[in-house]
Amino acid sequence: MLHIKAYFTSILSVFPLMKIFWSGFSEAKNLGPVSGPNRQRDLCTFCTISLDQEEVFRTRVFDKSVTPFYGEDFYFEIPRPFQCLSFYVYAKSVFQRDLPVGKVSIRKDDLCKYNGKEDWFGLQTVDPNSEVQGKVHLEMRLNEVITENGSIGQHLLVRIIECKELPLISGQNCDPYATVSLVGPARSDQKKTKVKKKTSNPHFDETFFFEVNCATCGLSVVYLGDGNLAFLFPCSNRYLLQPKGNGSKSKSDDLGSLRLKLTYIEDTVLPSACYTPLCNLLLKSPDVKPISASAAHILGDICRERYEAVLPLARLLLHHNRFVPFVSAVAALELDNTQEANTIFRGNSLATRCIDDMMKIVGKNYLAVTLKPVIDEICESNKTCEIDPVKLKEGDNVEVNKENLQVYVQKVFSSITQSSSSCPPLMCDVFRSLRHLACKRFPGDPHVQYSAVSSFVFLRFFAVAVLSPHSFQLRPHHPDPEISRTLTLISKTIQTLGSWGSLSKKLSSFKETYMYDFFKSFQEDKCIEKVKKFLDEISSNVSKESSGLEDAVVLKEGEVQKRAQGRKRLGKKNFKKRWLRVTNRELSYHKHKGEALCTISVKNIQAVEKLDESAFNRKNMFQVVHSEKPLYVQAGNCVEASEWLDVLGQVSRCNEGRLTTFHPSNYTAGAWQCCKNQNSNSPGCKPCTTTVMDNLQLDIDCDRETERIFSLLSSNDTKLQNMEDACATMVVYQGPQREQEEYSKFTIQEPKETFQTLQQLRNIMRELQNQHLIRNDTTAQYGSL
Repeated sequence: MLHIKAYFTSILSVFPLMKIFWSGFSEAKNLGPVSGPNRQRDLCTFCTISLDQEEVFRTRVFDKSVTPFYGEDFYFEIPRPFQCLSFYVYAKSVFQRDLPVGKVSIRKDDLCKYNGKEDWFGLQTVDPNSEVQGKVHLEMRLNEVITENGSIGQHLLVRIIECKELPLISGQNCDPYATVSLVGPARSDQKKTKVKKKTSNPHFDETFFFEVNCATCGLSVVYLGDGNLAFLFPCSNRYLLQPKGNGSKSKSDDLGSLRLKLTYIEDTVLPSACYTPLCNLLLKSPDVKPISASAAHILGDICRERYEAVLPLARLLLHHNRFVPFVSAVAALELDNTQEANTIFRGNSLATRCIDDMMKIVGKNYLAVTLKPVIDEICESNKTCEIDPVKLKEGDNVEVNKENLQVYVQKVFSSITQSSSSCPPLMCDVFRSLRHLACKRFPGDPHVQYSAVSSFVFLRFFAVAVLSPHSFQLRPHHPDPEISRTLTLISKTIQTLGSWGSLSKKLSSFKETYMYDFFKSFQEDKCIEKVKKFLDEISSNVSKESSGLEDAVVLKEGEVQKRAQGRKRLGKKNFKKRWLRVTNRELSYHKHKGEALCTISVKNIQAVEKLDESAFNRKNMFQVVHSEKPLYVQAGNCVEASEWLDVLGQVSRCNEGRLTTFHPSNYTAGAWQCCKNQNSNSPGCKPCTTTVMDNLQLDIDCDRETERIFSLLSSNDTKLQNMEDACATMVVYQGPQREQEEYSKFTIQEPKETFQTLQQLRNIMRELQNQHLIRNDTTAQYGSL
């Protein structure tokens, strides 16, 4: 699966545009042919994801198959506008450049056509002339003039002002220029601008004059840069660059297919004041009696088939510290409808969905501290752990495999049961509430207080993360089939060890004989004792024992280009590849992944900001300002740059010495290039990015989340109307309650209170809809600013 989340800011900064992509990216079939002898037979392939021509992610290499199953997960925010979302399939080559097999390219405007659909997409030929991006600003004027013989002629004035967002060539800015051609039946006239060095946003501001002798002449403007790129488009004010000759339309060989599932969502975020009524109504939900009459519960009720509907609600409640009272209220409602203690929190209810999302949001670093070291060991050691006799390979020793599996299970189990001091306080608050509610609902069952907590922390949190570590950012890629099988066996065992109940009940949960025999090797008393102690520590009022110094958590790491510090001379030689790593304690860079060349304490970071492209003629650069010279870093792409800025900004946001202003360019030739101040120690000329959250894990934009909730409510307006009608019918009808289909779809305990909330919701929605209509300018023409 491939998950893509994009966020854009429009020209009017008070109205950011949020675009969300969810895309399932699983497999390819019938790949080939690729040039060279026997290429198809031993084809090793990988896929990349690109925004226009900028690669942002790639899958692992799949060995020697024309029907590879990639199954990768990617979820990220896109920090800039784009024209095309593209998926490329490459054949891996050892001795030469990787060869493109084909691509699937979808224009941004066409993404809505594939919304919610899963299908096979045919691969198209990768044609260099069609790999275009960018836009141009032109001014043209046609003047009448009197010629030497007294006749009236025409002169065409063409002013090429600038181009924007031109593609990178091999990851670097190109040397662009533009040509202007006047093409006629008898002759053609062409003129060329000066070359602009190393930029993707060249400013030309050059004017050309053409003598127009016939009405059939046509004007074209061609941009040329490194790599013989050529783009052609018709005349106007501002245009997107188009392929030369409108792209290659020649029929290509059958290159195979790629299976994708795309979901496309677009939200226009209004000013904060527009969302205040809806936000306040949602935040009042924990105080509404009964909870089923609250706006938040109604949202979950009408969107129960859409799992993603709960996430913006959970994030909004978390931001305003209203999550625990709300989830306690909906959990109490669920428990009231639960008849047996051994079935609590087993379904896909509003309470379980909210808690699932909460654990993913606030428990990310907890998982990294607890599981990442042992998961890395399992994936890198690659020991065989298969114990199913049917799946054993020739030469496998089942006893050795069983021993390997037992060692891994013990390591994972110990890591979990000894991790209570790292459990986030918010998770502990929720578990404490669940434990109390379960005891109150089933006072005669001494075990229910533990099963209420273990059903979340073991079954829905740790076991799932072990099964799919790439989905929780514990591993960069989906593991190969053999390791996936090992993780599945470990997850099954951890799920059973963590569940509360007698050994006989646990053993009965296994349908496979080999799992039954394997699990019997664990000592029941010791396991139960460890689980009980762990659950007590994360769900009781007793303060947890701290392990002392907080463990270092790797928040992000990866390869970057770093400018060497202390050198006066600028240029390509001053940038070197380095491995950058940030933990909750320090920022360091390394020659490879070994010993650090330099370490900066997180507490000493004073600012983390973008760097203007003009500073070093490089895109995707940022700076880390600390007590010594600024650290200048170039990320691999726009998504990577955004993620580095977010992580570094969050981890240093509470530092006492943070700056309020910064210089967006560098100091060279005796002056800051941004403000021309000659004092190297002068305060910055631009305000620093504000950071208001004090929790590294909860960086939430409430306007975005509220707009998403509004969109969900709007798309389910028919259900809201049906629910309102059901409430009205229940109030008016005085006879015996009837089992009607419409009633059974909703949870309506108090129809009058629910009806009032629904009316409030619909009034607020109408006002928000009006605000969107006012701000949506439908008169803008293509070519205008």
